[in-house]
Amino acid sequence: MPDFRDAYLKDLVKTYRTYQSLVDRALAQVRNDADLHAAIGPGSNSIAIIMKHVAGNLRSRFRDFLTSDGEKPDRNRDGEFEMATPVSRAEILASWQEGWGIAMQAIESLTPADLERTVYIRGQGMLVVEALNRSATHTAYHVGQIVYLVRHVAWPEWTPLTIPKGKSAEFTKKIREK
Repeated sequence: MPDFRDAYLKDLVKTYRTYQSLVDRALAQVRNDADLHAAIGPGSNSIAIIMKHVAGNLRSRFRDFLTSDGEKPDRNRDGEFEMATPVSRAEILASWQEGWGIAMQAIESLTPADLERTVYIRGQGMLVVEALNRSATHTAYHVGQIVYLVRHVAWPEWTPLTIPKGKSAEFTKKIREK
């Protein structure tokens, strides 16, 4: 009988890779680095700020994932939402890749038995599976924001990352034919 925990971990890796790919493919459509720092309104975050936050969150949560609190003492969460001086695309991407690298290394090293272990975030204990679901939800939320903002700044040259509007039936037919 297949172990659902093994399937869960494989699917989680696929899910995180999909999230990362969505942002990477969206960013390829940002023509001008200044657009990475544009906010669509007061109180809004830019693409760069959201990427900084996600990278900081992934770094903090997944560094020493099974052995230390997921809110690391060196993390400045509030600072993730500030950027006094715009940084280059290369700097944004370096931080982004570092956070994802740490997360993926931790997730890919998990075993089915690890899902039953307890980890802590801000001193609150939770099962590993709960922490992973919490992180996946948080990451998906911000990935959606990033993609939406990129679509806004790339319009009208935006190329859809998933099934384009009006093409669902065509897509479903192709899938069924395979």
